[in-house]
Amino acid sequence: MPSHGLTSLTIGVPNVEETERYYTDFGLIPLGDGRLATLDGGEQLRLEYAPTRRMVELRVGVDDQDDLDRVERGLRRLDLSAVRGTGSVSAVEPVTGVRATVEIAPRPAQEARPAPVYNGPGRSDRQGARADGVLREGRVRPRKLGHAVLGSTDQEATQRFFTEGLGFKVSDLVAGRAAFLRCSTDHHNLLVQRAPVAFLHHTSWQVDDVDEVGRGAMQMLEEHPERHVWGMGRHHVGSNFFWYLRDPAGNFSEYYSDMDCIVDDQLWEPGVWEGMKSLYNWGPPPPPSFLKPEDLAALMTDAHQ
Repeated sequence: MPSHGLTSLTIGVPNVEETERYYTDFGLIPLGDGRLATLDGGEQLRLEYAPTRRMVELRVGVDDQDDLDRVERGLRRLDLSAVRGTGSVSAVEPVTGVRATVEIAPRPAQEARPAPVYNGPGRSDRQGARADGVLREGRVRPRKLGHAVLGSTDQEATQRFFTEGLGFKVSDLVAGRAAFLRCSTDHHNLLVQRAPVAFLHHTSWQVDDVDEVGRGAMQMLEEHPERHVWGMGRHHVGSNFFWYLRDPAGNFSEYYSDMDCIVDDQLWEPGVWEGMKSLYNWGPPPPPSFLKPEDLAALMTDAHQ
């Protein structure tokens, strides 16, 4: 796959400083001026002022100029204007208004950390020692930006922009509602879902394992229980563990670990899913506010003004 993942997101929010404090608590590393970094991906989140919350820009990394040529041709086949820079190509997705920029960037290097040692029925692989997960005390730090979920009033058109224009691949579909798309070997880097208004549903941030998902959420909720949205659980599509929280602007943010990996496209068969199986395998049922964010009506009103 020529592209190798999301390099960064820019999110517009009406309360930049408050939202920046939230993502600092979340474990991202503040760089100043609304910019925040992950451990392995560097600067991956930019916050800027907007009257209402929205995804402003999504950036994707590729290897070289040939990849940029490929993207530019794909966009022009869709009759879309493409702005070519010295190391990038960008275009605005016409339904959502999100700018997508494909840029030449180094491939992310993630140092593999030793897997936790678990005991199980009939075996004691960890003897004479407490589990690593219960001994950790430091702040949970996301390793990288994994994916974002974007609502679109024309889901199929937005999907075409990312697949036929930018070269994303379809990993799985939710019948008539959503598409899980990838631009890396992760199961998905973008989910485009049908919605009554264009909006950012959530961003998702990779941590090491299920213990870090739980520890990260508990750290966030210790003094702010109102941040809780949904979790802990495990998705069926993508297979990842999850816990969702809410930032001060109303966007959801997810800690995740153990997502499916698609290295060989020929070995993966996209599925078409329906019902709750498309949303989760186990965990508490999703609250209504996750399925339909509480500010959705206000976002729709603002979009028509």
